Amino acid sequence: MTVGAVTPDIASWPPLDEEKRAFGQRLLDWAANDTGVGPQLFLVRGAEGSGKSHLLAWFLAGAAGHPRTTVHATVLAAGLTAETFAWSLGRQLGYGPLSPARLLDRASQDERPLLILVPDLHRAGAGPADLPSAALETLVAELLEPLLALPHLRAAVEIGTSGLLAGHGAEVVDLGEGGDNGSGNGQASYAELVAAVPRTADGRHDWSRAPDTVLRRVLDAALRADDSDAQGVAVRGLLADPGFLVHGSAAALTAVLTDERIPVPGRLREVWRRAAPELTAFHTDSAERAALLHAAAVGTDPDLTEYLRPLAHQHWWSAVWARRALHVSALALVPGVERGLLASDPTGRLRTYDVGSGAALGGTASPSVGASDGAAAPSVHPTLVRPRSVAPRDARSALLLDRSDALLPLVTEDDPTAAFALERIAEHHGSAALTGEESLVTALASGGTRSPYAVVGDRGGTVHVWSLGEYQDVPRSCRVHEQPVTAVTCVDTADGLTLTFSAGADGTVRLWETSAEPMPVPVQQRRYRTTALAAADTSAGPVLAVAWSDGELHLWHVSTGRVRVLPWLRGCDALALTSEGLLVIGDPEGLHAVRLRLDVLWER
Repeated sequence: MTVGAVTPDIASWPPLDEEKRAFGQRLLDWAANDTGVGPQLFLVRGAEGSGKSHLLAWFLAGAAGHPRTTVHATVLAAGLTAETFAWSLGRQLGYGPLSPARLLDRASQDERPLLILVPDLHRAGAGPADLPSAALETLVAELLEPLLALPHLRAAVEIGTSGLLAGHGAEVVDLGEGGDNGSGNGQASYAELVAAVPRTADGRHDWSRAPDTVLRRVLDAALRADDSDAQGVAVRGLLADPGFLVHGSAAALTAVLTDERIPVPGRLREVWRRAAPELTAFHTDSAERAALLHAAAVGTDPDLTEYLRPLAHQHWWSAVWARRALHVSALALVPGVERGLLASDPTGRLRTYDVGSGAALGGTASPSVGASDGAAAPSVHPTLVRPRSVAPRDARSALLLDRSDALLPLVTEDDPTAAFALERIAEHHGSAALTGEESLVTALASGGTRSPYAVVGDRGGTVHVWSLGEYQDVPRSCRVHEQPVTAVTCVDTADGLTLTFSAGADGTVRLWETSAEPMPVPVQQRRYRTTALAAADTSAGPVLAVAWSDGELHLWHVSTGRVRVLPWLRGCDALALTSEGLLVIGDPEGLHAVRLRLDVLWER
C-alpha cells in the first residue's frame, strides 16, 4: 500500500495559504502513512512569524474528520516543564494527570496507535534557571525522547530555529524566515508588567483585571530580575498574594514552587502541590480556580482557606471539611442516624463521622463477623476483614463486601434480628457463588430513605435488591449488564419509586426502577471504569454521582439527563451523597466533603 493511496485529499481540508500547501501536503502524507515504514517524528522548523503554529493548527482543524489522521493529544508546550507537560498529555490521552514516569508506563501499555501534536516546544521550560526541572532539555530527555521510543506513538513537533530532537531521523519541514522576528517578545521587565495591572480602590493589585500576557509572564520576569534582592522581593510578593494564586499562570507557579529554596507563606507549597495537577487544566473561571485551591487548603492552611472561602463559595461547588491522611476505601450514610457516615479504611477499621463537620462520632468498631443461630456472631479480629464496600442496616449492624469477594454480616451488639437478616443475604449469595462463578459478588451498597436497602451486583451482570429493615428470603433481581457489575447504589424518590444505578465493567452506567424493566440504553457510557457511585433524592430531584478511573467525577441530574463535571483534585475511591447536596469523597489522601449548590448546579 502506498502513502498516496491512504492520504486524504488536501482539498477537503480547511483552506491553507498557497505558499504553505506543499508543507501541509507533506505533513498530511506523513500523518496518514500507517504502513509502519517511515519516521515517527515530524519536525516543523522556522523563525518567528513563519507560520509554524498556523500549519499545526490547520492540520488539527482537519484531522478529526479523517480516521487515519486522528490526533489524540495536542500539548501547547510553551512555559511547561516535564511535569506539567505530562499532566496535560495524560489528561488528553484519558489517563488523568500523571507524573512523567507513570505517564510513560501507561502510554507503553496503550494499544492505540497514538498521534500527538506539540506546538512551541522551543518555548518550553519555566522556573528558576538553575533548577534542572525548569530546563527545556529536561522535558526533552525525560519525557519526549522516551515517548518517541514507543513504536506506536508518533509526534509532530514545532521547534522554532532550534536543533531540538534533530538526531531522531525525523522528517523536517523548514518554513524559513517570518515577517516578524518577534524581537523582545516576552522580555518585558517585572516592573513594566506589574505597572499594567489595575489597582483596587485601596491600592492593591487587581489580578482579576490583569492582561493575559501579564498573568503568563510576570512570574518569569520576577525571576529574571538582575538584582537578587529585588528578585526575591518580587517573587515572594507574588506568592504571598492570594489574588495572584487564583489568577496567575498555574504552570509558572507550579514550576517556581518546585524550588524548595524559595520561601513561601504558610503551607502554600503543600497546598499548591495538591491542587496543581487540576489547576493546570485550563480552568479560566476564577471562582472555579478558587474552589480548587480552597479545597486543597481546607484542613491544611487556615489563613489561605479563609481568604479563598468567599470567592470559592460563589462557585457551584466548594469544600466544607477535610480529614487528611485518612485513606477511605468504603463509605455509606447510616440509616436512622442523623448526619451519620460510616467509613472503612483498607486495614478494615470502621469509624463513624458526622457528615456535616467530619467530626468523629465513635472509635474503631470491633466487628462480630460470621454465622450464628439467632445469637451474636463469634467475634473475628478486625484485621481479618478488609471491607471494600459497606451497606449499613443501622448504627449497630451492616453488611460488608470483603476484598476476598465474600459478603459478611457485621453486628456490634447482641441483635438476633439484625444478625438473622444479614446472614440470610450473605448465605444466599455465598451459596449462589458455589454453583457458578457468574454469581460471585462484585459490588455492594446501601440506600433508601423509607426503608434501608442493600444492593448487590455480581459477576454475571445481575443486580439484586434486598430489604435491610426486615427479613427477606430472596431479593428482587434483574440482569442489567452483559459484563460484571463494578459499582451500585440505590435511592427512593418522592413519588414512591426505588431507583437502582449500577456500573458495568464495559464502562456503562445503567438505571433500573425496581418495579419495571431496566432502561434499554445506558444513562452514561465511557471507555473508563467506574470507581464509585452515590445517589440521593435532593430538592432538585434525584442526583447520581459517578467517579471514573480517569479521575473525572460526574453529577447526573436524573430527571433531565444533564451532567456536570466536578474537577476534583484526585481520583475517587468512594462516594456518599446526602439529600441536602453534601458530597463526601474518599480518595487516597483522605476524606473530604463538598457542598453542591443545588439551586445553580444545572445552570449553564
